Amino acid sequence: MTDHGADDAAPGAPDPLDALQREYDERRAAQERKGERYMWWYLGYFLFGIHLVAFVMIFAIKHAK
Repeated sequence: MTDHGADDAAPGAPDPLDALQREYDERRAAQERKGERYMWWYLGYFLFGIHLVAFVMIFAIKHAK
């Protein structure tokens, strides 16, 4: 009986599993960077909106009779 495992591959041949894992890691890192960029934009819009509401409320209180 012969063992049909990883020993059959040529010593210099790249492991296809390593290539897939590296490709997956690169895609995940790119998606993570994109998601982080969107998160910062959403946070910026949220903080801008909160300040805008606060200024309108201050204006309303200052000019109330």
